[in-house]
Amino acid sequence: MEYEIKPTEKFSLGTKELWQYRELFYFFTWRDIRIKYKQTFLGFAWALIQPLAFMLVFTMIFGKNISNTSVPYPVFAFTGLALWNIFATGISAAGNSMVSNSHIIRKIYFPRLIIPISSILVAFFDFLMTIPVIIVMLVWFKCSPDWASIWMLPTALLFAVIGTVGPGCLLAALNVKYRDFRYVIPFLVQFLLFVTPVIYPIDFIGNKTLQHVLSLNPMSAPISLFRGFVLGTPVEIIPCIVSLCSALFFFAIGIAVFRKTERTFADLA
Repeated sequence: MEYEIKPTEKFSLGTKELWQYRELFYFFTWRDIRIKYKQTFLGFAWALIQPLAFMLVFTMIFGKNISNTSVPYPVFAFTGLALWNIFATGISAAGNSMVSNSHIIRKIYFPRLIIPISSILVAFFDFLMTIPVIIVMLVWFKCSPDWASIWMLPTALLFAVIGTVGPGCLLAALNVKYRDFRYVIPFLVQFLLFVTPVIYPIDFIGNKTLQHVLSLNPMSAPISLFRGFVLGTPVEIIPCIVSLCSALFFFAIGIAVFRKTERTFADLA
């Protein structure tokens, strides 16, 4: 008699099964963190170097031109870059995660969603490393959070992860079958950086139609909400709702495609 072990629900998140294997989230996340910073002289400081370097470059290039921000441009740029790195690093790692873990996939069964989600949790860990720098910058530039809007903080972080999991899982599934995506992912990340309000406020774009198009970006609302709490900048409700709906849409698409194709991963990875 033969038994086939496979996911029981093709198009669902499979929360019950993920909960049963919850220890693997810790195992894969901590493993990837150790590998990422193993034998590095600066260690976790590398999580800060990239957003700080980009902040300095963007401040020198755009700091004087973008003058309609209500806060100093360096802290404006860094807060956007800190949250953006969850998405940029997350989808890059998740997109390549199934291929890089093919040796494990072939040997044992566990919910495959754990692998790309764990890769995104590593990116979230890097974001946590930037929080002390954000606090120092707020003190240095004499900015204060809007404590009345503290609800924006967990909402921003939650939808930043949701907006990363969907595209990350979609790219992970596509990359298994079409290895061209290993070249598409870096280009996609670079392109999306400039169509996301990371280094400029959304109202800096004069064209209203283009503003609505940019609101479809799933990271637009998390960054706006994060800045709304940390810096007290105004948040436009309608564009945020559009962006949050977009994050949920891509989340559903990414999970559906991943679950539909995951049974072939062991053969293709």
